[in-house]
Amino acid sequence: MLRIDSASNDRIKLAVKIASSAKHRKKEGLFFLEGLRLCRDAALTGVEIEAAFFTEKAIERNNQDVLLICEKAGAYFEISDSVEAKLAQTETSQGFFCLCRMKKQNSEINPSGKYIALENIQDPSNLGAIARTAEALGIDGAILCGCCDRFSPKSQRAAMGSLLRLSITECDNLCEVLEQLRKKGMKLYATTPESKAEKITECDMSGGVVAVIGNEGNGVTEKVFSLCEKVTIPMLGRAESLNASMAAAITMWEMMR
Repeated sequence: MLRIDSASNDRIKLAVKIASSAKHRKKEGLFFLEGLRLCRDAALTGVEIEAAFFTEKAIERNNQDVLLICEKAGAYFEISDSVEAKLAQTETSQGFFCLCRMKKQNSEINPSGKYIALENIQDPSNLGAIARTAEALGIDGAILCGCCDRFSPKSQRAAMGSLLRLSITECDNLCEVLEQLRKKGMKLYATTPESKAEKITECDMSGGVVAVIGNEGNGVTEKVFSLCEKVTIPMLGRAESLNASMAAAITMWEMMR
């Protein structure tokens, strides 16, 4: 295995740019993963790994995982501690890093399936957590419109691999997509804290369903509301609303219940 000792190495400089910049990720069609689990999930999921980087300790402690990742990687390298410090996005690095190629997602939506639509979600931790819950509950896919970068290291860490596996549809106009899905017979719901809206526990979630979760601060836009039935999660006490990822989790649970 070739070794990289300098942080000024071209591959390392590219990896740092990809990790830190959505602009560079989009331009190069690449994204960055850190950590044993994410790198191993990428290899097992069939993600195209352009290059993999491991510290000496990582190779010694997790040799089988290193071999698995190397089998799937176009190139792989041992890196020095100084290079690890340059690549690491977390306080306690495990010494595993991968530079991966973005792949086109399956944009076909099954009219009889269950989907969560996310409109203008801006917190990568929320995006990742929602994807993780969606996969765990068996949701068929996610529709993203105006959201933060799902390929950011924060989103990927929060998703714990789910964003690599979940069927994702990205769109520039959520209303157009929803109108098409409604014509195919899908039920459209949008969440709101308004107490007058129908309680989500009383909704008919049978058949094909799309449920929309809105921006953390502003909620679902009026244009999207105009196409959907408003639903609310009943709350006690003085809480006025829920965190977006928590609201999505409850909504998806009701969809699959």
